[in-house]
Amino acid sequence: MKIKLDAVGKGRREHALPLTSAVFETGRATLVVAETEQRPTVLGLIASGRMRPDTGRVAVDGRANPAALRRRVALVDAPEISEPEPNVTLAGVAAEELMFAGHRSDPLAVRRWLEAQGLGDAASLPVSNVDPADRVRALCELAVLRKGVEGIVLVSPDRHGGEPAAWWAIAEDFAARGLAVLVIAGQASAPVAGPTTSPVARPATSPVARPATSPVARPATFPVARPATSPVARPATFPVAELVEAQPAMARPSTSSGTGERSRLSTGRPSRAGTGRPSHSGTGRPHRSATARPRLRRLTARTKGDRS
Repeated sequence: MKIKLDAVGKGRREHALPLTSAVFETGRATLVVAETEQRPTVLGLIASGRMRPDTGRVAVDGRANPAALRRRVALVDAPEISEPEPNVTLAGVAAEELMFAGHRSDPLAVRRWLEAQGLGDAASLPVSNVDPADRVRALCELAVLRKGVEGIVLVSPDRHGGEPAAWWAIAEDFAARGLAVLVIAGQASAPVAGPTTSPVARPATSPVARPATSPVARPATFPVARPATSPVARPATFPVAELVEAQPAMARPSTSSGTGERSRLSTGRPSRAGTGRPSHSGTGRPHRSATARPRLRRLTARTKGDRS
């Protein structure tokens, strides 16, 4: 089996994992350098077919087949993914993995299996207190018990301390047993692989894409819209209407002929006098004119004479 990672990357601008290329195959142990806390786990997930890269390609024997890759490659001790709980004993971890592999997982079977691996004395220890080399060996041995596993991806064995040469020897031992082994560790562990035994696959160096420098777009300056200054609407000035006392016009004698014609006074009542001069008394009755009095006397004298 041959697995090839061709310029795989993850995240925006490859922040989670820079472009990395590597090849690991049956009978060979390969070391890939990946720094920071997150990148080794991301690379391990991609190399074992459990995460799809954003860039690049992963091929198994020349074909992209993530499902087959997951069945044939075991992901071992990946932080927060496949690492055991730190307070669980080594016997408890072995019992769980034996059960998933279809083997007996009772306490007696677990004890016998650990003694066969030379780890009987560490059975009751929390897995976080187990010697780093013993821990790596136990987890790799339990991983290959599962049916169909042909490769191992071991993630960050250097984080547990100890000598890098110790866990690297274990990786080469599994490769000699016919497994494809990929170890992901920090730069400080690179010398253990040696110049010829197992080449170190470093991240591909690609030119850093810098954002194009464009002039800063400044907001357009528009003149401030001020309210239009219009003349204040003042109330129209009209000449003050002076109150003039209405005085009754002097009624002048009518120039029309005839003594029977009546002139209308300001009160609207007709005058019987021929001259048409209005005269009002306190009772509102019209006065007879001064020229009408001698006529009245003559009429009165005639009436008295007729009676006598």
